[in-house]
Amino acid sequence: MQPYVYDFCFVLRYNTCICTGMAKPAPPLGPILGQRGINIVQFCKDFNDKTAHIKPGVPLPTRIKYYNDRSFEFTTTAPPNSYFLKAAAGIEKGSDDPGNKIVATLTLKQIYEIAVVKSKDINMRNVPLESICRMLVGSARSIGIKVIDGNNKKLNDNFS
Repeated sequence: MQPYVYDFCFVLRYNTCICTGMAKPAPPLGPILGQRGINIVQFCKDFNDKTAHIKPGVPLPTRIKYYNDRSFEFTTTAPPNSYFLKAAAGIEKGSDDPGNKIVATLTLKQIYEIAVVKSKDINMRNVPLESICRMLVGSARSIGIKVIDGNNKKLNDNFS
Protein backbone atom coordinates (compact mmCIF):
# COMPACT_ATOMS: atom_id res chain seq x y z
CA MET A 1 0.00 0.00 0.00
CA GLN A 2 1.43 3.38 -1.07
CA PRO A 3 1.47 6.15 1.53
CA TYR A 4 -0.38 9.27 0.58
CA VAL A 5 1.77 12.05 -0.82
CA TYR A 6 0.53 15.55 -0.20
CA ASP A 7 1.44 18.55 -2.33
CA PHE A 8 1.53 20.76 0.73
CA CYS A 9 2.50 20.42 4.34
CA PHE A 10 1.05 22.30 7.28
CA VAL A 11 3.89 24.35 8.70
CA LEU A 12 2.57 26.70 11.33
CA ARG A 13 -0.52 28.03 13.04
CA TYR A 14 -0.56 31.55 14.42
CA ASN A 15 -3.27 32.92 16.72
CA THR A 16 -3.83 36.65 16.98
CA CYS A 17 -6.56 39.21 17.51
CA ILE A 18 -7.14 41.59 14.58
CA CYS A 19 -9.63 44.46 14.46
CA THR A 20 -12.12 44.23 11.60
CA GLY A 21 -11.35 46.34 8.57
CA MET A 22 -8.00 47.38 10.05
CA ALA A 23 -5.63 44.67 8.86
CA LYS A 24 -2.66 46.37 7.24
CA PRO A 25 0.90 45.37 6.44
CA ALA A 26 2.25 47.67 9.14
CA PRO A 27 3.47 46.45 12.54
CA PRO A 28 2.60 44.41 14.51
CA LEU A 29 0.88 42.14 11.97
CA GLY A 30 3.11 42.74 8.96
CA PRO A 31 6.48 41.69 10.41
CA ILE A 32 5.01 38.63 12.11
CA LEU A 33 3.47 37.28 8.92
CA GLY A 34 6.24 38.55 6.64
CA GLN A 35 9.01 36.65 8.38
CA ARG A 36 7.03 33.46 7.83
CA GLY A 37 6.77 34.12 4.10
CA ILE A 38 3.05 34.91 4.00
CA ASN A 39 1.96 37.43 1.37
CA ILE A 40 0.97 40.21 3.76
CA VAL A 41 -0.88 42.36 1.24
CA GLN A 42 -2.98 39.40 0.09
CA PHE A 43 -3.76 38.41 3.69
CA CYS A 44 -4.82 41.95 4.60
CA LYS A 45 -7.02 42.19 1.50
CA ASP A 46 -8.66 38.80 2.18
CA PHE A 47 -9.19 39.56 5.87
CA ASN A 48 -10.67 43.01 5.26
CA ASP A 49 -12.97 41.61 2.54
CA LYS A 50 -14.17 38.76 4.75
CA THR A 51 -14.88 41.09 7.68
CA ALA A 52 -16.34 43.98 5.67
CA HIS A 53 -19.88 43.25 6.91
CA ILE A 54 -18.82 43.69 10.57
CA LYS A 55 -18.57 47.08 12.27
CA PRO A 56 -14.99 48.42 11.86
CA GLY A 57 -12.77 48.15 14.92
CA VAL A 58 -14.32 45.01 16.44
CA PRO A 59 -11.51 42.71 17.66
CA LEU A 60 -11.74 39.22 16.14
CA PRO A 61 -9.64 36.30 17.35
CA THR A 62 -8.03 34.92 14.18
CA ARG A 63 -6.27 31.62 13.53
CA ILE A 64 -3.88 31.69 10.58
CA LYS A 65 -2.63 28.41 9.09
CA TYR A 66 0.48 28.68 6.96
CA TYR A 67 1.61 25.98 4.50
CA ASN A 68 5.03 25.32 3.00
CA ASP A 69 3.87 26.38 -0.48
CA ARG A 70 3.40 29.89 1.00
CA SER A 71 -0.37 29.63 0.94
CA PHE A 72 -2.46 30.35 3.99
CA GLU A 73 -5.98 30.13 5.31
CA PHE A 74 -7.54 31.83 8.27
CA THR A 75 -10.62 31.48 10.43
CA THR A 76 -12.19 34.05 12.71
CA THR A 77 -14.35 33.56 15.76
CA ALA A 78 -16.71 35.82 17.69
CA PRO A 79 -15.24 38.79 19.58
CA PRO A 80 -14.10 38.22 23.19
CA ASN A 81 -16.59 38.33 26.06
CA SER A 82 -15.01 41.51 27.40
CA TYR A 83 -15.72 43.34 24.14
CA PHE A 84 -19.44 42.47 24.26
CA LEU A 85 -19.73 43.29 27.97
CA LYS A 86 -18.00 46.67 27.67
CA ALA A 87 -20.05 47.56 24.59
CA ALA A 88 -23.32 46.65 26.32
CA ALA A 89 -22.33 48.60 29.43
CA GLY A 90 -21.15 51.58 27.37
CA ILE A 91 -17.69 51.74 28.92
CA GLU A 92 -14.22 51.95 27.35
CA LYS A 93 -12.31 49.96 29.96
CA GLY A 94 -13.01 47.88 33.02
CA SER A 95 -12.51 48.72 36.66
CA ASP A 96 -9.05 49.26 38.16
CA ASP A 97 -10.23 47.43 41.28
CA PRO A 98 -12.85 44.89 40.09
CA GLY A 99 -13.68 43.42 43.49
CA ASN A 100 -14.45 46.75 45.11
CA LYS A 101 -15.21 49.29 42.40
CA ILE A 102 -18.26 48.89 40.12
CA VAL A 103 -18.03 50.82 36.84
CA ALA A 104 -21.35 49.77 35.25
CA THR A 105 -24.36 47.50 35.60
CA LEU A 106 -25.97 45.08 33.16
CA THR A 107 -29.25 43.25 33.34
CA LEU A 108 -29.67 39.52 33.01
CA LYS A 109 -31.55 40.14 29.75
CA GLN A 110 -28.45 41.83 28.27
CA ILE A 111 -26.29 38.91 29.42
CA TYR A 112 -28.73 36.50 27.76
CA GLU A 113 -28.61 38.45 24.48
CA ILE A 114 -24.80 38.34 24.49
CA ALA A 115 -24.93 34.60 25.27
CA VAL A 116 -27.18 33.99 22.26
CA VAL A 117 -24.63 35.71 19.99
CA LYS A 118 -21.73 33.80 21.58
CA SER A 119 -23.58 30.46 21.26
CA LYS A 120 -23.37 30.75 17.45
CA ASP A 121 -19.57 30.76 17.64
CA ILE A 122 -17.81 27.57 16.57
CA ASN A 123 -15.99 27.37 19.93
CA MET A 124 -19.28 27.36 21.85
CA ARG A 125 -21.31 25.00 19.66
CA ASN A 126 -21.78 22.30 22.33
CA VAL A 127 -21.96 24.55 25.40
CA PRO A 128 -25.42 25.05 26.97
CA LEU A 129 -26.77 28.60 26.99
CA GLU A 130 -26.94 28.62 30.79
CA SER A 131 -23.21 27.85 31.01
CA ILE A 132 -22.43 30.67 28.57
CA CYS A 133 -24.50 33.04 30.73
CA ARG A 134 -22.57 31.94 33.83
CA MET A 135 -19.27 32.54 32.02
CA LEU A 136 -20.43 36.01 31.02
CA VAL A 137 -21.48 36.85 34.58
CA GLY A 138 -18.04 35.77 35.81
CA SER A 139 -16.33 37.84 33.10
CA ALA A 140 -18.51 40.83 34.00
CA ARG A 141 -17.50 40.54 37.64
CA SER A 142 -13.81 40.45 36.71
CA ILE A 143 -14.23 43.64 34.66
CA GLY A 144 -16.09 45.44 37.43
CA ILE A 145 -19.60 45.21 35.98
CA LYS A 146 -22.47 44.36 38.31
CA VAL A 147 -25.16 42.06 36.91
CA ILE A 148 -28.72 42.53 38.14
CA ASP A 149 -31.96 40.89 37.15
CA GLY A 150 -35.06 42.89 36.21
CA ASN A 151 -35.99 43.36 39.90
CA ASN A 152 -32.64 45.04 40.82
CA LYS A 153 -31.54 41.90 42.62
CA LYS A 154 -27.78 41.43 42.61
CA LEU A 155 -26.78 38.23 40.77
CA ASN A 156 -22.99 38.21 41.04
CA ASP A 157 -23.10 36.59 44.48
CA ASN A 158 -25.40 33.79 43.31
CA PHE A 159 -22.91 32.58 40.69
CA SER A 160 -19.87 32.33 42.98
